[in-house]
Amino acid sequence: MSGEIIAIVLGLLVGGSLGALGGGGSTLAVPILVFVAGMQAQDATTASLLVVGIASAFGVVGHFRNGNVRLGAGIAFGLAGIFGSRVGTLINRQIDERVLLGAFAVLILFVAVRMYRSVGAKSAKSVEIEPVPDAEVGGATLVAARPIAKRTRQHLSIAALSKLAVAATAVGLLTGLFGVGGGFAVVPALTLLLGFPAKEAIGTSLVVIVINAAMALAMRSGDLGFDWAVVLPFLVTVTIGVVVGARVTADVDADRLTRSFALMLGVVGIYTAASTVLGV
Repeated sequence: MSGEIIAIVLGLLVGGSLGALGGGGSTLAVPILVFVAGMQAQDATTASLLVVGIASAFGVVGHFRNGNVRLGAGIAFGLAGIFGSRVGTLINRQIDERVLLGAFAVLILFVAVRMYRSVGAKSAKSVEIEPVPDAEVGGATLVAARPIAKRTRQHLSIAALSKLAVAATAVGLLTGLFGVGGGFAVVPALTLLLGFPAKEAIGTSLVVIVINAAMALAMRSGDLGFDWAVVLPFLVTVTIGVVVGARVTADVDADRLTRSFALMLGVVGIYTAASTVLGV
């Protein structure tokens, strides 16, 4: 089986993780396109922007149908990252390929550690609430009261707004430089600073990814000379993976999935670093 075919098949993994977790999945796209499909690093980051941006748009639709997208917040976060996206794209055009891959390896390892540790942090902070059973009295069923989640209007402090602006700019920078969606940074920002539930943070992060990818691609409109015979099928499989991931996100053990994916990212990061240093 050729490297191009393997890369296309691995697109399902990229898309599935992107749709289910909202972050981390796009960091696999560039290593797959470089080390499996044999693309140049700059071409791979551009192709990744195209693939991740379009696939994420399909993911937004799935999450929106499930009520897990806050469109206004996603658009605002994405627009705030435009400056960073432009700067990242300019750097990408000037940087040496080996330096780019070396920096990307560091990013992958950082994301892997962050994702793995985030599971333990969430578990420590979570509080389990035992459901109150329904009861029957005289033939009538008394349904126990259950909490109903509702959205509340928030008033953010200057400090919180500043942190959001910095996070949005950083995500835009990473998108423009490495061709990644940056969901691994968007999801924590939305949950910690805005108090979004995890599922809404994941769905909303895809909106941010679409905007940042579109902005970075707009600056690379003349750099689309890569192998479309590989990129288009890769796009199809990634998109299928995103749609499936968005649908099954409610039915999978998110913690186990996150940890498993983080370990896999760690392996990819180590391989990317070793290949770059050794020139393999």
